[in-house]
Amino acid sequence: MPKMRAVEVPSAKAPFRLVEREIPQPGPREVRIKVQACGLCHSDSLTKEGIWPGIVYPRVPGHEIAGVIDAVGEAVPEWRPGQRVGVGWFGGNCGYCEPCRHGDFITCRNLKITGVLEDGGYADYVVVPFEALARIPYELKPVEAAPLVCAGVTTFNSLRNAGARPPDLIAVLGIGGLGHLGVQFAAKMGFRTVAIARGQDKEPLARKLGAHHYIDSQAGNVA
Repeated sequence: MPKMRAVEVPSAKAPFRLVEREIPQPGPREVRIKVQACGLCHSDSLTKEGIWPGIVYPRVPGHEIAGVIDAVGEAVPEWRPGQRVGVGWFGGNCGYCEPCRHGDFITCRNLKITGVLEDGGYADYVVVPFEALARIPYELKPVEAAPLVCAGVTTFNSLRNAGARPPDLIAVLGIGGLGHLGVQFAAKMGFRTVAIARGQDKEPLARKLGAHHYIDSQAGNVA
């Protein structure tokens, strides 16, 4: 059988290890993705440290995946090999529990979590249910697209559901992995955007990303 590279966590709190595995085959309602990029998220530590209940080891982390569909299993509608796709934290839902029947798939009682309860993107290939897929525009580079399916979704949904409307004031606290995306989204959506971080070293970046104001949280009372 053809082999692939994967970085797995052999057991809770154990060091990462690079291994060879057989390339997985997609089952019914699943697709196989050739991974082009996979972001690093702090939530990967849930797998590394064994914090999330029910993890079966060894486990391949990674839930900021960008790649190309490589193979399609049976009963998969619309998706086809060659399409560019992303996969985030949401790795598929059961469709029959009470939250699913109310359309609240992310709180599915049998939720599949990419890189935590299912193998993720720290590998050359990954198999996921087709429900977990999001299309990626061809003009967007994989390394730019991968963080958007986790950190990007998190910050965009926060702004979308906050109840604020442009040109309301939006403050983004912390200009890190999520915050740098939050500033860009807020500015592009037309909000008056304030970036808040410790020290002055993040100010040039924050303003480059679109922040109208910058507050150094170490220099005084932020409020």
